[in-house]
Amino acid sequence: MNPESAHPFSRRHFLHAALGGVTVPSLSAADAGALPEKEVTQSAGKFSIPGEVVPLADDADVIVCGAGPAGVAAAIAAARTGAKVRLFEWRGCLGGVWTAGLLGYLLDFDKPGLAKELKVKLDERGAKTGGGEKAFCYDPEALKLLLEDLCVEAGVQFQYHTRVAAAFKEGRRLTTIVTDSKSGREAWRAPVFIDTTGDGDLGALAGCAFELGEAKDCPCQPMSLNALLVVKDVESLREFVRFGKALPGENTNDEKKNRIRAEIEKFGHFPSYSKPTLWHVRGNLLFAMMNHEYGVKPFDAAGITTATVRARAEVTKMVNGLRGLGGPWEGLQLVATAEQIGVRDGRRIAGRFTVQKDDLIQGVRHEDGVARVTFGVDIHATSADHNKTAAIHATGIKVKPYDIPLRALIARDVDGLMMAGRCISGDFISHASYRVTGNAVAMGEAAGVTGAIAAKSQRLPHEVNWKESEEKLRQLGLRA
Repeated sequence: MNPESAHPFSRRHFLHAALGGVTVPSLSAADAGALPEKEVTQSAGKFSIPGEVVPLADDADVIVCGAGPAGVAAAIAAARTGAKVRLFEWRGCLGGVWTAGLLGYLLDFDKPGLAKELKVKLDERGAKTGGGEKAFCYDPEALKLLLEDLCVEAGVQFQYHTRVAAAFKEGRRLTTIVTDSKSGREAWRAPVFIDTTGDGDLGALAGCAFELGEAKDCPCQPMSLNALLVVKDVESLREFVRFGKALPGENTNDEKKNRIRAEIEKFGHFPSYSKPTLWHVRGNLLFAMMNHEYGVKPFDAAGITTATVRARAEVTKMVNGLRGLGGPWEGLQLVATAEQIGVRDGRRIAGRFTVQKDDLIQGVRHEDGVARVTFGVDIHATSADHNKTAAIHATGIKVKPYDIPLRALIARDVDGLMMAGRCISGDFISHASYRVTGNAVAMGEAAGVTGAIAAKSQRLPHEVNWKESEEKLRQLGLRA
């Protein structure tokens, strides 16, 4: 199918609206010249930025910051509810860790709503491979296009290469954000904001309390730079590659990981992730997760840069080394590393409820439950030494399906702010369970609909009863 011909009017209409019909006003030369001049001051290690006036847009009901799995779900759900939605993303595509991060595998996805819709539409486009209802592989380029189509159809105004840089409140209420982009600094007002940055950037800028990692100053779960590979004959690598359906007598996925590590050790390297994994995408294309970067905070730009450089070098070394072994590895090539290193552990913004370890153990239910989590506790080794003995930290916790309540998606310290995805309010152990993207989608839907109802009815999100949001989700076909 020609993607342009699939929705010829809607895509053109979106581009016209985004680039022509709904633009932020620019400051005139006279306006700029009228600004009072302020002296730039400096001191040891400090620089004082002069006051400035920036263009302001006040045309949205809901502003969503971050277009990963939770963000696109929140934006689409809010727009389908009837809200005017702006969605900001600092990378050049929608999907976040799915696309820019080359995640490769969607987990805890046996859910109604957008999760089901994505599965159906990916199937229709021939872009979903293997796996069952709960987990499967996908084509990242096809998913980029699909998410754009869904946002365009819903009327979401999304803007790439734009990062939230500041947040301003009136009393307790968040009223305005400032973004940075090639267009400069721009200000945006709305009744409701949703933080889907993954790392809780907006919540932190707005002054919310947050937790990080296992303790106050980490340790955090490691980061991974995933990659796309091609190989001459994927069937010859079946003992190493995870396919959607196993053949009779085929070795297990855990055995596949151990065999990959053994192959890597043949050329004298022990991988920083001792359970390296290969997934089959389609044809002779593979997803690869083969590395860990330890002890890096997600808001340390210099640290993430160093980790990315180190990870890319290690991935290249492992791919070249495997190709050098010949045999089934003949022709193995690195196609691309992810645009952004994958972050497992970011800020967890304080909400009106905090999901905790005991909730998982007891299988707690809530009247305002927005997502039913079934995924286990997945804590990767937090140090290189730990990785040498075990890639995953065994907690011994057996998870019973449990609910994430709407209250965990509503900021405690700032009014008018919601969260969805891995930056919601939870402790370290629970976060290691709910952080997978099937749950992020369900949280995004709930935040989007609740935020839209709040904005349209001139209420704050915490004033909206979950039953009202749940009924709207049913009407939209996003809940059973």
